[in-house]
Amino acid sequence: MASADNQQPNIIRTERGLTISGTRITLYDVMDYLTAHYPPTFIRALFDLTDEQINAALSYIEANRPDVEAEYQIVLKQAEENRQYWQERNREHAARVATMPPKPGRETLWVKLQQQKARHQLEA
Repeated sequence: MASADNQQPNIIRTERGLTISGTRITLYDVMDYLTAHYPPTFIRALFDLTDEQINAALSYIEANRPDVEAEYQIVLKQAEENRQYWQERNREHAARVATMPPKPGRETLWVKLQQQKARHQLEA
C-alpha cells in the first residue's frame, strides 16, 4: 500500500479503512466525489489536500479499482443502514417532542412558531 516514492504520501489502512496518511480522509470520502464526477482539483481543495496527497489517492484508487470499489460498496451499505436506523429513531423522538406542551413562559413563541409552520406548509 505504500507509494513507490517514500517522499509521497501513502495510503494506509486504519480502523476507518483506506486512509490518506497523515489525514482522516478515507478513500471512500474521495470516492463519493469521484462517483459524483467532481474534478480532482475540487476534491483536493475540499479536503485541503496537497497535490501529492490527492495524486496518491487517485493513483491508488486507479491501481486497485476492483478492491476499492468493493470496499466502497460495503461502506455505502453500512452508511445507508445507519441512516435508516437514526431516521427511524429520530422519527419516534420527534413525534414525542411534537406532543409536548410548550415550556412555561414560552406560549407566545409557541403560537408564533405554529403560525409560521402553517405558512410554510401553504407555500410548499
